[in-house]
Amino acid sequence: MFDNEKVLKAMMGGEAVYGDIFVEEKTYTHIHLESGRMEKLEKSTDKGIGLRVITPWKTYYGSTNRFDGEHIIEMAGELAKFSHGKPETVAAAGARVNAAYPFSIRVAPGDVSVEEKIAMVRHVESLVKKMEPRVRQVRVIYRDTCQKVEICTSEGKDLGDTRTQVVLSLLLVGEEGGEIQTAYEAVGGFYGYEFFTTEVVEDLAARTVKRLAGLLSAREAPMGTKTVVLSSEAGGTMIHEAVGHGLEADLAMEGLSCYKGMIGESIASPLISVVDDGTVPNLRGTYGFDDEGVTPERTILVDNGVLKNFLFDRFHALKYGMASTGNGRRESYRFKPIPRMSNTMILPGRDDPSQIISSVDDGVLVVKMGGGQVDTVRGDFVFEISEGYVIEKGHVGDMVKNATMMGNGLKVLREIDMVGSDIGYGIGTCGKDGQGVPVSDAQPTLRIPEIVVGGRATD
Repeated sequence: MFDNEKVLKAMMGGEAVYGDIFVEEKTYTHIHLESGRMEKLEKSTDKGIGLRVITPWKTYYGSTNRFDGEHIIEMAGELAKFSHGKPETVAAAGARVNAAYPFSIRVAPGDVSVEEKIAMVRHVESLVKKMEPRVRQVRVIYRDTCQKVEICTSEGKDLGDTRTQVVLSLLLVGEEGGEIQTAYEAVGGFYGYEFFTTEVVEDLAARTVKRLAGLLSAREAPMGTKTVVLSSEAGGTMIHEAVGHGLEADLAMEGLSCYKGMIGESIASPLISVVDDGTVPNLRGTYGFDDEGVTPERTILVDNGVLKNFLFDRFHALKYGMASTGNGRRESYRFKPIPRMSNTMILPGRDDPSQIISSVDDGVLVVKMGGGQVDTVRGDFVFEISEGYVIEKGHVGDMVKNATMMGNGLKVLREIDMVGSDIGYGIGTCGKDGQGVPVSDAQPTLRIPEIVVGGRATD
């Protein structure tokens, strides 16, 4: 092992303004069942150390999975070469502080046998096949992780956090009369294995099968400018992709976002408030400390339409004289932390969701959004609609297929004219700069008066 204080002193040269040590041990199980065949079965532990030095304004980073003190001191010395001059004074570390959560893990996933987890995965496949004979391919993926981290900083912090995640996802491919459609759903979060009750597992299968069955008999999506209602069930994908990334400080402060220089300005309808909150119990993006040792907070990004803040990590907070919002995150010890969302959501409004739908004469109800592309500089986006329905004269009609939704994040935020009193959550793994981190997003039912809906042209 190694002495944290000695390592920090060894790597903090005269130009350094901050340094930290990130120690991680991650135990995980990954089960991938594809149409009855076990494609992947992994149960493993990965552990290592990341060292970081920040100078004005560059980051120098090194990682290793060797824990002997001589090797770590040598690596620290290599980093110190980039911050020339007399070594910086390092604050003495205080007592270790471990993250505390207002919820508990009742059944640690590591205490459950692989055989029991495989049985659950196969049960999901069996349920699907009984529910829908048109299914041609079933993919069930189970993953659990227990991540233990220690963070020691040049400011004298010595912190520990243990994060437990479980996720169960289901992808179905169905075919009828040469028409092929897919349906996907995932559940999970910061839970123990107790999350997977009979009701949760059966509901996952039923909802995914229902979506697939609907798509196999759906009509082609209408094309043109439509009124779109985003159901709370859509889970906030739009706020995450079309808006959230543009509010991360590395993009927003350095000219790679359409929101640069707009703090204090009105960027959205006064009905819209957006927060990022890494403290919400059991959500997938929740943590006790971020990966730089900062306590997460409920960061108000947009307040009644006015842009209030961006999401900061330590590097960009130091560079721009701001405070970190607790959003410095990394995939593992192999990566430096960067600004990332945690649990990002549009807050509920006052409108009755059913009245939002009944207010639409000609439009589309979006219940589930799929993948898409976003240009953070201009704010333009294109999303697939995985589950959507025609709205005619205030009534929800036929399901549609092969639909997309195209718009601009700034324009959409400004034009939303009804915000529901409900809220729905979604989970995911957010990719950025080659790193993936667990996140959640959420939104109420929203009405967008005009947005372009695309579909497949028919003869």
